[in-house]
Amino acid sequence: MTEKNLVETDVLIIGTGPTGLSMAALLAREGIDCITINKYGSTARNPRAHITNQRCMEVFRDLDIEDQMINVGTPKELMGEHVFCRSLAGEEIARLEAWGNNPTSYADHEYASPSRLCDIPQDRMEPILLDTAQKLDAKVRMYTEYVSHVQDEDFVITTVRDRLRGDEYQIRSKYMIGADGARSQVAEDLGLPFEGKMGLSGGFNIVFQADLSKYVEHRPGVIYMMFQEEGAGIGGSPVGSLRMAETWNRWVAYWGYDISQGEPEITEQDARDVIDRLVGEKLDDVKIESYLLWTVNDMHALENHKGRVFCAGDAVHRHPPTNGLGTNTCVQDVMNLAWKMAMVIKGEAGPDLLTSYQEERVPVARQIVKRANKSMDEIIYTLGALGLNPNMSKEEVAAQFEKRKDDTPEGEEMRHALLHGFGVHQYDFDCHGVEVNQRYTSAAIVTDGTPDPGFEKDEELYYQASSRPGAHLPHAWLVNKRTQKRVSTLDLCGKGKFTLLTGISGEKRWAAAIEAVKAALGVDIKLEVIGMGRAYEDSYGYYAKVREVEESGALLVRPDFFVGYRAPIGTDTISEELVSAMTKILAKG
Repeated sequence: MTEKNLVETDVLIIGTGPTGLSMAALLAREGIDCITINKYGSTARNPRAHITNQRCMEVFRDLDIEDQMINVGTPKELMGEHVFCRSLAGEEIARLEAWGNNPTSYADHEYASPSRLCDIPQDRMEPILLDTAQKLDAKVRMYTEYVSHVQDEDFVITTVRDRLRGDEYQIRSKYMIGADGARSQVAEDLGLPFEGKMGLSGGFNIVFQADLSKYVEHRPGVIYMMFQEEGAGIGGSPVGSLRMAETWNRWVAYWGYDISQGEPEITEQDARDVIDRLVGEKLDDVKIESYLLWTVNDMHALENHKGRVFCAGDAVHRHPPTNGLGTNTCVQDVMNLAWKMAMVIKGEAGPDLLTSYQEERVPVARQIVKRANKSMDEIIYTLGALGLNPNMSKEEVAAQFEKRKDDTPEGEEMRHALLHGFGVHQYDFDCHGVEVNQRYTSAAIVTDGTPDPGFEKDEELYYQASSRPGAHLPHAWLVNKRTQKRVSTLDLCGKGKFTLLTGISGEKRWAAAIEAVKAALGVDIKLEVIGMGRAYEDSYGYYAKVREVEESGALLVRPDFFVGYRAPIGTDTISEELVSAMTKILAKG
């Protein structure tokens, strides 16, 4: 391969899923030349991932595509009834208010973010991300397959195959991103160390079209979980589910298979049999779209990069679909990485800034993998509360279901156990804290020396605002003085830039400090002064309650909405302090 035949770019991204396309869009917005490749000819054709939480929606808001995503999704108001039943047409056992629809949880969600959780099928999400990336001048090559790579101190040379022509060529980049999913070849070639196991059990999805509105319109939700009398469903248990993909005529049926027997060949009749048993009635007007086999995995990478090659998304955290954490964590991975890589490429930060990606995101990967697998186990716990075990006959299972209705000590005990058992599923279907409570500790965070007060309530379930360095900037509604419209504190930040938030009494000092940073480091920081008579007013008093610093103090917010540094009060030394903080964050010391 001669030098003139090399394709050159700043960043090569392997994979056009939500991870790769979000990374492409975020980099291209910052003027970084990038190429994204996909060995297939299109984006996803299956609605695999769907739950889209607030932190993920904030990234789409930052890319100015939040409204587009909302338009192709289902609002959370139609996601709230999580139904446990024998079949969709059969006996209902219990319900759970899910996805922020419980009144208490609803309030927590409203306080946590300007963006609302919704349900966006992956095959509707990806085309929007592709269009966004390309409009920002990211280059996308379909039918282009990653083959191998080598790297040195300066570049990564990647060999790719054109699957239309059949020939191979090379791309030289400053960095490469492995966003190639749970079977990541990039991660394998890098030799990244992993913890955990793959293939704990097997499952398959059946995507189909059928009008099920008569069964669900009165109890609208995303997932309807069926406790069957026999069969190997999710995790090998006699439990299956129907997931709404589009209201109320596109669905995904979930069932399982014995992984020890290898991958099954699913026929259309097999698919129809599963659908009929979960619905509880034979459906005549059904259109099968596709089948997708998957495995329950419990694995995460202990390192997410080596040299100039970084992995993100499912390539480094592999887990079952419980909790709906997959795509959300993938998009947040690249929200963390993209601004750092852009600043390093532009010479605004030192290369060591990129090591903070591993420091900050590996603990998140570990947390979400463990949480998703624990939620899978809780399905088995509920079976135990019903008094069911794998050795029971179909008749014994049916009899056991009836016992919960008996006016007997045994029936009362079962009802008590079921109340607790179904309540445990809040950790699966409304685990708000896991979604929004991330706290980073890394070289790109400047601590303020104060003790961490921890969480007042269960940190997996409940949001707790904090302006501590390493926490996500608290959302508070402000009022735009000119338009009189509400804007979030988050709307003042992001867009690939550092932002400093202060009050009226800190305005002059912090403006001078920002100029000192510009002179010393050549980096711009956007100043936003919140207060009466300024562009943004704290009309509700919300920001004063969550900022946790005096009016003259400040919060330095990184491009990913995380607080990088805070000053409790403005002093005569803040210029030196801000220069020092930015020097540390940007690894320019």
